Amino acid sequence: MSDYLDRLAASSARVGAPLCIGIDPDPAALPERFRTSAAQVGAWVDLLIEATSASAAAYKVNLAFLEALGAEGIAIAERIRHKVPSAIPLIIDVKRGDIGSTVAAQDRALYERLEADAVTANPYLGIGALAPLLARERGFTYLLCRTSNPEAAELQELRVVGGGLPDEPLYLRVARLAAERPEALAGRIGLVVGATVGDALRLAREVAPGLPFLVPGVGAQGGDVAAVLATGQATAGSAAGRFGGGLTINVGRGVTDAAREAVDPGAALSAAAGEWRARLAILPPDGLPPAASA
Repeated sequence: MSDYLDRLAASSARVGAPLCIGIDPDPAALPERFRTSAAQVGAWVDLLIEATSASAAAYKVNLAFLEALGAEGIAIAERIRHKVPSAIPLIIDVKRGDIGSTVAAQDRALYERLEADAVTANPYLGIGALAPLLARERGFTYLLCRTSNPEAAELQELRVVGGGLPDEPLYLRVARLAAERPEALAGRIGLVVGATVGDALRLAREVAPGLPFLVPGVGAQGGDVAAVLATGQATAGSAAGRFGGGLTINVGRGVTDAAREAVDPGAALSAAAGEWRARLAILPPDGLPPAASA
């Protein structure tokens, strides 16, 4: 049994909300003083973590922005886990997926070099092809299910027929198959389901009542916060008995855009994270208001 869900629940209870802060260091979107070198991008990442850790239940780093910086960017990625407070889980968003020894190498890179607590993965080659990631005892894998990008419907909404299962869109077949895997019972598998796609979140929850969800698409993309809080939490299995029901809501630009023109970027980041923490509050931990429990 992975301890990731226990750590996520404890961290969510600490802040009273399932707020995941996105670390997406696109130089073009950063305040001007952090744009022109890898060292400045690294300083931005450090500032973001320092300014928001009182409100963050988790962090999700989009590795591509750091890979684009070459060796210096990889060095930044390798130190993020040491910058994030140890009690806060770190999700590495890479959407990996391959077969055999390649997945095994991806597993080592993500968990042993970058010290991820959880990762995102693409199930298109078959969920079983991700076996090295799924078998990581202290790891956790969020499978792409229904993503929030406009192009997603080209494949994810295609109807799947046969296999002794209901006729349904491909994304619901992914959810159904994931929910039936032994890794689901072991607390090592969840789904990425966007907040911007109509009833997709509700339908995925019906098909996979016990799986934890990582939900992007609120904030700058305009997803319905109330709907996510109402339907995103697990209703069955071990996740349902934990604070937050295994739900993790990612907010990236909704926090970081506040700092782009700010005189004091750190203060702006802290304030924006606190506002999102309040918006996503589930129940105050230990009867205290969320702000008092950090």
